[in-house]
Amino acid sequence: MAIDTVIKPLASDATFRFAEADRVLTPALMIDRDRVQHNITTTLRLLGDDPNRWRPHVKTAKLGYVMRMLVEAGVHQFKCATSLELGVACQAGARDVLVAYPLTGANAARVRDIAEQHDNVAISVLVENESQLAQWCGSSVSVFVDVNPGMNRTGMPDDQANAILRLAESIASSGLRFRGLHYYDGHLSKYVIAERCTQAHPGYERLMRIVQMFATRGIEVPEVITAGTPAFPCSLSFPGFSKARFLHRVSPGTVVYCDTTSLAQLPEYEYVPAAVVMTRVVSHPAPAIITCDAGHKTVSADAGIPTCAVLGHPELEPLGPSEEHLPMRVAAGAAVPAIGELLYLVPRHVCPTVNNFDDAVIIRERNLIAVESVSARGRERPIPISASSP
Repeated sequence: MAIDTVIKPLASDATFRFAEADRVLTPALMIDRDRVQHNITTTLRLLGDDPNRWRPHVKTAKLGYVMRMLVEAGVHQFKCATSLELGVACQAGARDVLVAYPLTGANAARVRDIAEQHDNVAISVLVENESQLAQWCGSSVSVFVDVNPGMNRTGMPDDQANAILRLAESIASSGLRFRGLHYYDGHLSKYVIAERCTQAHPGYERLMRIVQMFATRGIEVPEVITAGTPAFPCSLSFPGFSKARFLHRVSPGTVVYCDTTSLAQLPEYEYVPAAVVMTRVVSHPAPAIITCDAGHKTVSADAGIPTCAVLGHPELEPLGPSEEHLPMRVAAGAAVPAIGELLYLVPRHVCPTVNNFDDAVIIRERNLIAVESVSARGRERPIPISASSP
C-alpha cells in the first residue's frame, strides 16, 4: 500500500501544531502523549484488555517516559535489543525483560551486571546452541530458546524439534531456568494481511507441535512469544494460542508510535501516528521543489524512499534525502509552502527515526508539556566507566 494512500485519512496536521512551535529548533521529534495512550489502549483492547499478553519491544519506544506509560497501563514485561534499552526498561519499572538478541562476550557480561543490579527484575536472554549456555551459568538470568520461523536471521530452524528439545534439556541441566520459546516472524511483513496469516499459521502449527513434544518429555513450556507488528493480526487469529496451556505473548513495538508502514500493515485497527518529525522549509531550489531540514540523519531512510509522508499535505512528495536536506516535489497547481513554514512528517520507519534524536518534545492537547530525553538512544559506552583505565 502506497504511503500517500495510508496518510490520506490523516489529512490534518492540526493535532501537532502548538503555540510554542516557533521557538523549537528543527528538525525536532514530537510525541503526542494522548495519541500514544490511544495506541496503547488500542493494543490492549485487541488483547482482550489483558496487559499480561503484551511484551512490547522497546526499540521503538526508546524513551523512559513512554516505557513508564506502558507500565502505568499494566504492561510490566518488555523485549529489548541492547544493554542500554535493558537498563532504561528496568529503571522505568519493568518487572520482566527479555533481551531478544544473541549475546556473547562483553555484551553478555554486561547483561549479567545489569541483572545483578536489578535483582527485582526477571531478566532473560535468547540462546540457539549449547555453546551459549556457559556464559549464563551461575547468574540469575533465565533463558528462552530462539526459534527461527524462516526469517533466517537468528534461531534454530522450526523444523528441528528434536534439537530444540535437547537444547531446552541442556538449559535445565546447566542449572538455568528455561522460560520458553521465542519466535519472531517479521519476514511476513512483505505480504498483504490475508496472505500474511496464510503464511504464518502453518509456522504456528509447527510451534505447537514442538510444545506438544516437550510435554511428552515432561518439560513445561511456560511462555511462547510470537509476532512483532506485521504478524500481530496473525497471532490474534490463530486459535491454538487462545486455547494454549502456556502463556502466549505478542511483541509488537512499533504500534506505540506507528509509522506509515505499520499503518499500512494494520489498516483496520484504528492506530494513529503518535510521533512525527517537525521540520522547516529552508529553500526553494527550483520551480515546484522545496527543501526541508530533515535529511536521512533525521528521518531514517532504511525502509526506502520516500522516507516519510507529510501530514496535511498530500500534494508534497518527499524525494531522496541527503544527510541534512529533504527535497520535496510540489504537485502541479498546488501552493508552494513558504520558506520557514513548519511541516510535520510521519516516518516510514519510526524506530530508527526516534533513535536519531537526543530529545523529544512531548505535547498534549496542542500544548508543550515536557522535553524528554530519548534515554535508550544508541548504545552504552563500549567500555563501562567502572572497567576503564584511569
